[in-house]
Amino acid sequence: MRLLPGLLLLLSFPVLAQSITFNGYVRDERTGEVLIGASVAVPSQKIGTTTNHYGFYSLLALTADSLNLVVSYVGYRTSNLRLLHPTSQQLNLTLTEAASQLNEVLISDQVTDQNIRQTQMGSLNLSLKLNKTLPALFGERDILKTVQLLPGVQGGQEGTTGFYVRGGNSDQNLVQLDEAPVYNPNHLFGLFSTFNTNALNRVTLIKGGFPAQYGGRLSSILDVTMREGNSKKFSGQGGIGLIASNLTLEGPISGGRGSYMISGRRTYLDLLLKPFLPKNGKTNYTFYDFNAKINYRLGERDRLFLSVFTGRDNAQYTGASSLNYGIRFGNNTATFRWNHLFSNTLFANTSLITNTYQLSLSTLQSGYVAQIYTGLRDYTLKSDWEYYPSPKHTLRWGGIVTNHAFAPLASSARLPKSGKIPVFPTDSITRQYATEAGLYLNDDWILTERAALSAGLRLPLFRNPTATYARLEPRLSVRYLLGTVTSLKVSYSIMNQFLHLVPNSTASLPADIWLPSSAVVRPQTSQQIAVGWFRNSRNNAFEMSIEAYAKEMRGQVLFREGTQLLKSSEIEQNLAFGRGWSIGLEFYLRKNAGRFTGWLSYTLSKTMQQFANLNRGKAFPFAYDRRHNLALVGSYELSSHWTVAGNLTFYTGRPYTLPVGRVQINGGSTLYNDIYADYTSRNNYRLRPYHRLDVSVTHKKNRTWFGHPGTSEWVFSTYNLYSRLNPYFVYATTDDFTRQPIAREVSLLPIIPSVSYQISF
Repeated sequence: MRLLPGLLLLLSFPVLAQSITFNGYVRDERTGEVLIGASVAVPSQKIGTTTNHYGFYSLLALTADSLNLVVSYVGYRTSNLRLLHPTSQQLNLTLTEAASQLNEVLISDQVTDQNIRQTQMGSLNLSLKLNKTLPALFGERDILKTVQLLPGVQGGQEGTTGFYVRGGNSDQNLVQLDEAPVYNPNHLFGLFSTFNTNALNRVTLIKGGFPAQYGGRLSSILDVTMREGNSKKFSGQGGIGLIASNLTLEGPISGGRGSYMISGRRTYLDLLLKPFLPKNGKTNYTFYDFNAKINYRLGERDRLFLSVFTGRDNAQYTGASSLNYGIRFGNNTATFRWNHLFSNTLFANTSLITNTYQLSLSTLQSGYVAQIYTGLRDYTLKSDWEYYPSPKHTLRWGGIVTNHAFAPLASSARLPKSGKIPVFPTDSITRQYATEAGLYLNDDWILTERAALSAGLRLPLFRNPTATYARLEPRLSVRYLLGTVTSLKVSYSIMNQFLHLVPNSTASLPADIWLPSSAVVRPQTSQQIAVGWFRNSRNNAFEMSIEAYAKEMRGQVLFREGTQLLKSSEIEQNLAFGRGWSIGLEFYLRKNAGRFTGWLSYTLSKTMQQFANLNRGKAFPFAYDRRHNLALVGSYELSSHWTVAGNLTFYTGRPYTLPVGRVQINGGSTLYNDIYADYTSRNNYRLRPYHRLDVSVTHKKNRTWFGHPGTSEWVFSTYNLYSRLNPYFVYATTDDFTRQPIAREVSLLPIIPSVSYQISF
């Protein structure tokens, strides 16, 4: 590994000898928080760069008597720094947040023209400030609900945070928090995500044209970064909503050499529901999440970071009928990172990561009990390097190795005569172990004033006792400027996925199961090609893009039809394997300036799947195939204190499967009460179209808290303003009079008003 940096430095020596190098970090002047994606440029030489995921930049400029350095970031005042007789040096830069509230309602923290000039396509950065003004279900702000409003993204069931990108399943999204994967980023059966907005710095969604440093999933990367904390002074913020409260505290360490941030959120839903429950039934649901991060500067070239996260859900229900269930699930992550600057042009980040996910669920109905347990544990070591040989050339390379441990258990049987649900024998579950590794190299190169490319290669490897898989993943993105405000981009990428979340759409299981690739379960593979047209107008007040994509996926996994699992060892033998394909056209228009800001997104797409052992081998629509998907999001600033925001969504109803009849078999003893459904085809019906309007009103006021200046903020929001009874699911039953099978539709969320109160100090 040491030979490569030395060789690159030697090859670039003629360039460095004629240039000067500026490098350092760009931070918020008030808090010291790093600004990810800030622009640092020398306009006179038509060169510039952006800060990386750690707020670091390196810029090579030609030698001159004086240079004007321009630093900009959306929502902050642009800084112009005049340098006389400049020399190579480290320049740590700060920006001051703009006083105007108008800039706080941008979807993206991208720099001016970056969407036109960057080679990366299919990538969007979410504005956390905008997220705080949008309508919130039960007063809980949620970044995953905002993700669902972007082009190319399909939401799951109504009100949930599940998302499906360009025809992929939910497990094909890599959701990572400070580089640690989060396998189930949800609370309350998916109604809320585990991400506390107050603890976050930046959220980036990548849905195509994947850089080579990302791998392990087919459809998207949701990269979530925690805040580092205020290195200038002690501060905090907290809030109360309808079902949960939150508190965030932060401050400096060792006189500003470091900082800390701690943030927690806990529901009191169990207390609110208690008065409304029937006397012969009881329920309990609690969830919480906790984030903490510490960073410390050892010197000008070294920084250490430690971030941890934990989230838990615990639900129990005992009904008046025979239905009873209990569920517990949660995530833990910890990331230790070391940033080191080897030279003015060579930066490295090395991380040690551990993460766990556990889910246990028991259901009891009509004398039968079903149980499931899923446990995952990962240990990861990764190292990422960035080298800047010239203003038009950036090299990235690195490696990663992860040790996986899986603990699946699934069973169904009659309830013992004692009437007690058997305790999970988690200690005796046979663990499955696997190792996943990867090496990558990515080259970003500005070829001419109009043309640029990003070419990469990733070499993933997966190994367990039953199989070994080694693959090649080429990545290529090309950008061509059609003018000063218009560009055309093309990308191609191959992705492989070695972990599988088997959905329960055809098996009578209460939850999904994670499985590793094996001799039976082969890896999932995708190929995606995309073409995009990007244009800005009116001095970047408007941004518009049109992207078309075609995507093929192989190694898709579903349960066989009629599967009844009695023990976990039968899982692989009851799987069906097939392929899927998706094509789509995505339109995106965003308004950045003025009192009214927001965006319009529309997606026209079609996603199909085909399995030799399902649906008689015929192709059928994907479970979340929605032909039309429209979202309109807007925010209007009435004054410096009042803001009105809203979002309107419409999409085609998703497909589902209905039986055409039922067959009763006497003498059996199964969880199905001896009644079996007769199906003619898979996903043979569609739910009614879905549409909903949410609105919110925010009032913000400057106040003094504990002798320190701060703010207070009321957010009044209404979910589903006109109380549209959107279909949640459809189930088959029997008409009480005709005794004929019929389908009934269930709606979940009518109009729901909410209020929350937030303070900062």
